Amino acid sequence: MRLPNTHWKRLYAIAWAIWLIDLATKIWALSALDPRNPVKLIGNFLQLTLLKNSGAAFSLAQGATVVFTFFALSVIGAIGYFAPKITSKGWSIVLGLALGGILGNLTDRIFRSPGFFTGHVIDWIQVPHWPVFNLADSAIVVAAAIAVVLSIRNISPMGA
Repeated sequence: MRLPNTHWKRLYAIAWAIWLIDLATKIWALSALDPRNPVKLIGNFLQLTLLKNSGAAFSLAQGATVVFTFFALSVIGAIGYFAPKITSKGWSIVLGLALGGILGNLTDRIFRSPGFFTGHVIDWIQVPHWPVFNLADSAIVVAAAIAVVLSIRNISPMGA
């Protein structure tokens, strides 16, 4: 079964928008933020803190950037494989958010220092009791949350 054009457009439009916004905000963060001086927007509740992360989410597995790069490429391949089979609007949104977030962080891993496929991800948003993150991370988390809701509601990716 082929994904209707509206689902393809939605999935890739969301992925493209997330990727572009994430890239733009990381470029801004690198030029505007000093890693030694966080910017307090709402006291200690919301700060802008520039951080270069060589690990995964929550800065876990520092130095395993190559592993995360190839894992991200595998997930992108899986999304590309399964996307034509998706008939659910909700699941097309999930895949679009996930794909955009993965591409955002993968772009950093491929093209940022210290080198090709070993680059550090740019994180810059900080809230209390939570690791510093970026918009790509947020898109992935929102995608996961929506996926949980869709699963609890028993909405199949191949359903209406």
